[in-house]
Amino acid sequence: MVSFFDHTDRARATLLTCLAAAFRTAIACSIVACTTLYGPESFRSVVRFPAFSYVTVILVVTDATLGDTLRGCWLGLHATVQSLGPAMLSLWLIGPSRFSESVTALAVALGAFVVALPESTHLISKRIALGQIVIVYVVGFINGELDEAVMHPLRVAASTGVGLSACVLALLLPFPRLAFKEVKHNCHLYGENASKRLNNFVKAYTAEDKTTALESISQAKTLAATGTKLIQNIKRFQESMRWERPPLRCLKPSSILMNPGDKMQDLEVPLRGLEMALKTTTSFPVKNLTGELRDGLVVMENNMNLGTVGSLHLNESFTVPESVEEDKNFLQTLPKDLPPTHQELPSFFFLFCMKLLHIKKLATKTIKPSTPGQKASTDRDDDSIWAYIFPKLSSNQRLMYAFKCSFSLGLAVFFGLFYSRANGFWAGLPVAISLSAGREPTFRVANLKAQGTVLGTIYGVLVWFLFSNILPLRLFSLLPWFIFTGFLQRSRMYGQAGGISAIIGAILVLGREGFGPPSQFAIARIVETFIGLSCSILVDLLFQPTRASTLTKVHLSKSLDTLNECIGSLSTSTKALLEENRKKLKMNIRELENFISEVELEPNFWFVPFPSGSYGKLTNSLSKMVDLLDFSAHALGFLHQYYYSNDHDNEIMIKIDGDVDLFKKLSQMATLSLSALGFCISRFMKETKEIEVEMKEVVQWENPSSRVDLYNISCMIRALKK
Repeated sequence: MVSFFDHTDRARATLLTCLAAAFRTAIACSIVACTTLYGPESFRSVVRFPAFSYVTVILVVTDATLGDTLRGCWLGLHATVQSLGPAMLSLWLIGPSRFSESVTALAVALGAFVVALPESTHLISKRIALGQIVIVYVVGFINGELDEAVMHPLRVAASTGVGLSACVLALLLPFPRLAFKEVKHNCHLYGENASKRLNNFVKAYTAEDKTTALESISQAKTLAATGTKLIQNIKRFQESMRWERPPLRCLKPSSILMNPGDKMQDLEVPLRGLEMALKTTTSFPVKNLTGELRDGLVVMENNMNLGTVGSLHLNESFTVPESVEEDKNFLQTLPKDLPPTHQELPSFFFLFCMKLLHIKKLATKTIKPSTPGQKASTDRDDDSIWAYIFPKLSSNQRLMYAFKCSFSLGLAVFFGLFYSRANGFWAGLPVAISLSAGREPTFRVANLKAQGTVLGTIYGVLVWFLFSNILPLRLFSLLPWFIFTGFLQRSRMYGQAGGISAIIGAILVLGREGFGPPSQFAIARIVETFIGLSCSILVDLLFQPTRASTLTKVHLSKSLDTLNECIGSLSTSTKALLEENRKKLKMNIRELENFISEVELEPNFWFVPFPSGSYGKLTNSLSKMVDLLDFSAHALGFLHQYYYSNDHDNEIMIKIDGDVDLFKKLSQMATLSLSALGFCISRFMKETKEIEVEMKEVVQWENPSSRVDLYNISCMIRALKK
């Protein structure tokens, strides 16, 4: 079966990805080990913190491309300047010998606040800078007069530089892993995926019986999940492509689309529409399916050849091939009569989505390369060198974020030193290098970090027991651990936080020498890590008292309000307003999904269990509404284009509502559009009823002993707003 081979290929690709990432990580760690253990004495006297070299490697090289690594080197340089410059000045003014536990914790907290406050500073840069701050102040306090105010921060900087250099070498050996090639490969895979899905959709539409149609729809649905993952990979790697471009324009790679993730996403919209149309079709074969229409759809699907969308060239000259003219002629022969019943609307909507997909496919061929001054669109518009040099400051929300970060780090350092002065920095370092960009499920993430630390440390101790005097075997034993943790990072059980903690836990035991018995070090580090994570949880509970379940309700209300604004925008002629409201709705739904995921992962404690099933159905209905808004906007756009191109005035648009005879005179750029609008309206009504049912269930869940009347509730809300 096709699905079996797809799953096999996906498993093989995942295995190869984990093997490649483990191999690169092992090379980088081996470089650090060889240089810090067997390098010249003068070199080793400068690189005094090999543990942080390993930490830097894990922060930068994990599942990275060359572009990611080059960006990581720049971020490491920025972090070093941002953190060690002020630290060097403060150590010189105060002197390490005058530090105490409280002064050290306060210095760490102030440094962390300065690092965490700018909004545009990259998360990797913040993690490296916070780790450097912990080591500079805490180790400076531990060593006291033995450390110099200038050389001590420089040794930390040198240790960071060794880790970054090892990352670059690991990504170049034996051959570079380029983000450009990853994007091109994923675009090619997505093109093949989209082509298979389209083939299944056309098979389902032209099927002679319902069983055959449902089989094709099921296969397309399986492929859709893979397509979504491929688009995520494209968007993830396209950000790194800019760091791989050579400075000379003539040498810039031009064999792939600019912003390919957005272009693939544009093709995804009509494909979802085709699936939506087929799922709502009640009977097969389709009533209006003639032999000419069947043959035309098959020819159009072959001519579209979506498998080529991932291999388009920026510099290719656009010419209209003969197949495009055939498709245009076929589109002009589509039904010109409106469907007589509502049951036939999905069939016409399918044809409308085929037409829309045809237009989207042509649009990808006419993409122009961006001008020298034009910046590629990415998820982070401020991801540039100037943004790192002159980071932006933000509002009170950023102040609270920075305060939480600084307070949790200072608290972890204070209690870590209070428990064990010699190992106090191990309490603050896990908090520093695992800083998150925003809210996260506090208890779950802390639990995963603790479990990962314990797993990695125990693995390191066992391997040390077997190969205590043979460094090459100790380093070689990290390779299977890197592979295993690679799968952990991609699993729902441990995720990124648990996987990285497990990697660092093993490396810190196996990649160092001269730090005492590994068993004692393991126990001390596990205890200190527990202290740091406990401080992080405590700060989150104190300064993040609003539970995710409460925020879920707030964002659900915002999403419904925005949906109302979007529907209202459909009646206006301002396309920009509708697009703005759609983007706002998509952002609200994305945040709603994040909060639902967070509350599902957190323990309930003494609170009422969260109705995640109802909220999941609400999110699903809202996501369908976004697609329906998109299709409605396209249909209205085609209608406006048709009337304005035929010198009709706006009064005709008003007369259409009451003049049924005028429908018979409509063209094909009008019949499909009106049918699509009719289908979207019917789907709007269906999803609205679904939302009403689920909303009633959610409200009833919160008020089990009361009778819920949504109409009265909505009236009271409107009265309060007035």
